[in-house]
Amino acid sequence: MTSAIEPHKARRLYLLLRDQISSGRLPPGARLPGEPVLAAEHGLARVTVRRALDLLASEGLVRRRAGSGTFVQGPAGARPVVGDLPNLLSGLIAMGRATGVRILSFEYVAAPTPIAEALLLEPGERVQRSVRVRLIDGQPFSYLTTHVPERVGLSYSEADLAATPLLSLMERSGVTADRATQAIGATLAGPEVAQALDLEVGSALIDLTRVVFDPSGRGVEHLHALYRPDRYAFQMDLVRTGDAGERRWTPAVPRPVKAEIKSRPAAHRRPAP
Repeated sequence: MTSAIEPHKARRLYLLLRDQISSGRLPPGARLPGEPVLAAEHGLARVTVRRALDLLASEGLVRRRAGSGTFVQGPAGARPVVGDLPNLLSGLIAMGRATGVRILSFEYVAAPTPIAEALLLEPGERVQRSVRVRLIDGQPFSYLTTHVPERVGLSYSEADLAATPLLSLMERSGVTADRATQAIGATLAGPEVAQALDLEVGSALIDLTRVVFDPSGRGVEHLHALYRPDRYAFQMDLVRTGDAGERRWTPAVPRPVKAEIKSRPAAHRRPAP
């Protein structure tokens, strides 16, 4: 058996063990089988098993103790930030105030055609483009690319954006976020995004595109967001409505907004930047 690390096999074992931890089959405090046992059980080199365990440890899912073994960390790692769909706009502001941000770029550019069409811009109108990474407990969970009309973007600076949620900055300048449309899907992380989110290239991501409009119907923000699914989740409360035989699930009345951000245990917390 080769002693070289086999990345795909290491990731397969990592995903298998992560699923067992998240489902509770490996409860907090449980001791994982040793590297030789896991290697024999899965037909892997020990160095490949070690790589899978290192990935689990880097996410706070296990703790490796020299001479004692590898133990499931309890509670199992950092729970995700929860985005409440009915409270979309106000929830964004609450999340922005409760998380950290790292700005990767901030510039004014000609609006790409898809962005100009989505925001209903005038021909030749420029946009302020920013790329940010949001963090919770110092850990990256989202990669955000935002396009805002130049007339709006000129009302705040890069330093403002690093310290204040974008929607708050826009409202401060007199812009009213009245409604939004969004689409949610899935995609794979390319090299640049994978590096920013501390992931392997090809990792699965939640893919969200949102366009925000003011009361007159003009677009004021185009957001393309990529989220780590292990650190971010969407939530929607539903109720059963309709007459007998035609009952269906419909969105519940929005609840008061509160930031539902769960931290990893204090022993594993890193200071936010």
